[in-house]
Order: sequence, then C-alpha cells, then structure tokens
Amino acid sequence: MSILRNSTLLRHLALTLLAGVVLYLLTLQLEPFRNFQLATVAAYLCATAGLTVLVGLNGQLSLGHGALMAVGAYTVALSQNRLSDAGVTGNQVLPLSLALGVLVTMAAGAVIGLAAARLRGPYLAGVTLAVAIAVPAATVTFDEVFNSEQGLPVYVEPPPLSLGLYFPNERWQAWIALAGALLTMLLLANLVRSRIGRNLRAVRDDEVAARLAGIHLARTQVLAFVVSAACAGLGGGLMALLAQSVSPGAFSLTLSLFLLMAVVIGGLGSLSGAVWGALLLVALPDLTHDTTDWVTLSPEVAQRLEGNLPLAVFGLTLIVVMIAAPGGVQGLLRRLGALVRRRVPTR
Repeated sequence: MSILRNSTLLRHLALTLLAGVVLYLLTLQLEPFRNFQLATVAAYLCATAGLTVLVGLNGQLSLGHGALMAVGAYTVALSQNRLSDAGVTGNQVLPLSLALGVLVTMAAGAVIGLAAARLRGPYLAGVTLAVAIAVPAATVTFDEVFNSEQGLPVYVEPPPLSLGLYFPNERWQAWIALAGALLTMLLLANLVRSRIGRNLRAVRDDEVAARLAGIHLARTQVLAFVVSAACAGLGGGLMALLAQSVSPGAFSLTLSLFLLMAVVIGGLGSLSGAVWGALLLVALPDLTHDTTDWVTLSPEVAQRLEGNLPLAVFGLTLIVVMIAAPGGVQGLLRRLGALVRRRVPTR
C-alpha cells in the first residue's frame, strides 16, 4: 500500500485496472442498447477529458472541438475504407486507423494552437469558432473525397470469431470504446500530476508569474491544444466506429457547444468532472426525448423542438448548476464529501 501511495503512476494504473474490471463486468450484464450508450459515453469522455485539460487546466477557450472530433472521425473512415479496398482487413487494423486519426488531429491541433498562443479572450474564441464552421464546410466542398452531406460509410470488422458466432456487436464496440477512454484517462491523469500539468496550471493562474518562473508560455499553450486535440481525435474516431458512418451533420457547431457546456457542468479543472460531462451528453438528450414523448404536441411544434430542445435543456442545466454549484457536479460532490467528513467524529 505504501508503494501505491508513493507512486502516482502505479496508483493510477491500479485505479484504471479496477475501473476496467468493473466496466467489463457491467458490459456483461447490460442489454445491447445500453452497451451502445456506454460506448458513446466512453467516446465523449475522450473529448471532454481533453477539453478539460485545455479549458480547465490551461485556461484557453475552444468552441471548435466538435470539428476536431470530425477530423479524427473522417481520418478513421478514410483509413478503414482504403485499407479494406486494398484487401487489408482484420481487427488489428482498427488500432492503426485510430492512431492515424489521433496523429492527424494532433497536427490540426498544433496549427490551431500556434494561432491560439497569440490570441486571448474573444479573439481566441473567434478562431476556434471559425474552425468549427470551416471543417464541416470543407467536407461539403471536397465532395469527391468526403461525399458531401451524405458522408462516408466506415468499414468495421465484426467481433472476432473466438468470442462466439453470436457475440453482441454492441458489447464488442463498448469494449473498444472503454479501452480508449481508460487509456486516455490514465495518460491525462499522469500528465496532470507531472511537471507539465503544473506548468499548465501556472500559465492559467498568472501568465506573468509563469514567465518569470521560466515557463515558456507559447510552448505550453500549444502543447495543451495538441493534447486536447489528440483526445478529441480519438473520441471522433470512436464515434465513427460506433455509428459506422461519418457526416458533417454529426459534428456541427452544436456539438462543440455541447462539449464545452458538458465540461463546465461536470466541473472545470477536474478529470472526474469530464466523466460527469460525458454522462450528461448521453443522458440529457435521452431524457429530453422521453419527456417529449409523454407530452402531446402538434407535428409542427415537435419538429421545431426536435433539434433545439436538447440545447435549451443543456443551457438551462448550465444556469442552474452555475447558480447552485459553481464548481460543477464534481465540485458539489467534493463539498458534500468534506461536509460529511466534518460531521463524522474522528478517533
């Protein structure tokens, strides 16, 4: 136990293995649709965790993470389809495509980060907003490659035959997505506790003091964008795997807003808050849809609410959380835990 207490890496590895075992057992009990939802949470978690590092730990604002997810998703789609056409198949190809999606998104994040290092406040928000609009537009413009609004199918191998002839595809997808999310959380948790994580927080808190302490501001800010973009690219690639198709409509500006609101509601500056944010991204639209099914509405009103109601619910939830719990869900839980510890008598 003393080894785990003294070693951050071993402690994080132990927690990751424990979470992996619990989630594995959970996937065995869930029905296919719930496994698909769990896989979707895992894909979103990659993006929200990366955005937490950028916004919560480094203090940079991004309204374009949905576009970065699109870069990863389209890269995975093109890679999978080209390899399939070339006769290169098998489940061992998918990690290669996901790694390629992460690398391409990292390159895109580096370009955005270089521009972001020179900008602040609304100017930075404007640049990332332009990215969120430009990437879906580019997929429509270069329709010979990206198939315009119709998007691309994604070739995905079925589960290995060693798992059984009738093994549920949704459970296999959940295993892949959860493995990606756990790896992302493990790497980011160690990054946050490292010297790089301390530099990120120092730049966020006071740029002048960080510069006087010898921290290279531009390099640190670009690194934050690259790390965050890599996570978004992995999340987008996993979404392409789950949907087995990619299209511009799946990575619109609304998704970027959802991601930003999710990390704020979950708790800025905390990877645990990113988990709550990813859960909300899947749970709130589902709850909204179920609620509208209980209410009898005219077809015109139902059509108008279909696309706008989830965003309105997210916005209302954000307002309530910011008033009742400024630190987000994770901050509220932390305060409740501290209150319980004060009330419990100690020996």
